Amino acid sequence: MNKIDQKDVNNAAWAACDTFRGVVDPAQYKDYILVMLFLKYISDVWQDHYDNYKNQYGDDDVRIRRKLDRERFVLPIIRLVERDEKAGVDNLLDEFPATYYSLYERRDFANIGELINIVLDHIEESNKSKLDGVFRNIDFNSEANLGKTKDRNRRLKQLLEDFHKPQLDMRPSRVSEDVIGNTYIYLIERFASDSGKKAGEFFTPLKVSELVAKLAGPKSGDRICDPTCGSGGLLIQSALQVGGRDFALFGQESNGSTWALCRMNMFLHSFDSARIEWGDTLNSPLLVEKDHLMKFNCVVANPPFSLDKWGAEDAANDQYNRFWRGVPPKSKGDWAFISHMLEVALEKQGRVSVVVPHGVLFRGAAEGRIRQKMIEENLLDAVIGLPGNLFPSTNIPVAILVFDRSREKGGPREECKDIFFVDASHEFISGKNQNTLSDEHIEKILQTYHARKEIAKYAYVASFDEVQENDFNLNIPRYVDTFEEEEEIDIDEVQKEIDQLEKELSEVRAKMAMKLQQINQGNE
Repeated sequence: MNKIDQKDVNNAAWAACDTFRGVVDPAQYKDYILVMLFLKYISDVWQDHYDNYKNQYGDDDVRIRRKLDRERFVLPIIRLVERDEKAGVDNLLDEFPATYYSLYERRDFANIGELINIVLDHIEESNKSKLDGVFRNIDFNSEANLGKTKDRNRRLKQLLEDFHKPQLDMRPSRVSEDVIGNTYIYLIERFASDSGKKAGEFFTPLKVSELVAKLAGPKSGDRICDPTCGSGGLLIQSALQVGGRDFALFGQESNGSTWALCRMNMFLHSFDSARIEWGDTLNSPLLVEKDHLMKFNCVVANPPFSLDKWGAEDAANDQYNRFWRGVPPKSKGDWAFISHMLEVALEKQGRVSVVVPHGVLFRGAAEGRIRQKMIEENLLDAVIGLPGNLFPSTNIPVAILVFDRSREKGGPREECKDIFFVDASHEFISGKNQNTLSDEHIEKILQTYHARKEIAKYAYVASFDEVQENDFNLNIPRYVDTFEEEEEIDIDEVQKEIDQLEKELSEVRAKMAMKLQQINQGNE
């Protein structure tokens, strides 16, 4: 069989969205599409293995089933029965494996939405250690989301048929894991564009994720964490920087639907061992070991910007003492997330790379005091300003803060006392709805960061004393001078030019008056 091209898979998957487009909000129908893609993927893998075992063992179904039950995902046999109370027996109504293909064969059934839910429930129950809770937030039989029975059935039938296209045959013999994972990210990115501000809940633009991950510098053997992991893009980008498989991924996400997307995203990239928890990181951190917060080599995140009501009222009594530098204001949780990230970074070696709004750099009061303490501890390594309009959720410019705990007392970089500033806010690819970073932009930022050399109007090395003199204000224009001097204007020359233009204008008017006079005389 021919291998499937990435573009073909992407286009076919996006075309499947037409079933819901204009009828269901993108923030809702993304779940149906992405769950169906996941179901199709595990069904294709299962089918590929089934065909191989069938070739080996012929009609020995017991042996084939035993082999299949040892695969990554178990797809059980579903038996639908109806109880005959008078006879005291169960009558078998239907029997089929819990696969996409069984649903496709039953796409004209009046209860197709219910059947899809049954298949997902059985798959989750048979793979509890991996998929527990992943499908609980999705209901293919929902009248509220998918319409009344007739309309719902029509849409679900169309969806099953859309995923039956040759371009979406995702058997391992036809398509690599990279292609499937990339398609999942492609769809999430497209949904983010369609969902506008709601996209910030589950997606960080791919190029921003790549830059954040590379600045964190994950290495082989590292434990990598994203405490606000969304659909998992930052974790995947961090894993890709390592190469090989010698790393461990950890994440936590508060939104149940987004958490489910992240779990599926990990499986589609074959990161089956990733530990992704569902819960509020600031109020109920779940990545713990023996009543202590887990520690990580790399911590990356794009937390919600200036989160209101993040839990400030309980922060002073936090059992993990994460906010010992101070409690951020209740209406802005930015420094609460940063405080958490630093506390879970390994002492004297952990690195943190986090996306923040610019207010984090200069706001005063409690935020200013926390920022000052972190700088005094010599934890902040770099401040990198990015262009505006990079995110679907906001058009404001953002920055990346890089913290390095190897700079703290006793760490291998404790002698480094300066803070490196980069102003990359003017370099981007302009888009109609959203700006993006190119590979060249990212490479320039990384090369500049690693070289740690000053570049006029782009990068600056600020000493601790200089930052202290600025009252620990990190506003980038205080350090990177991007002011362009205006060209001197010679007033005398400008006046001469104006006089000449007025003279020429007067001559033109005289000629026009003469022409008009001749025209009027000719008409008499």
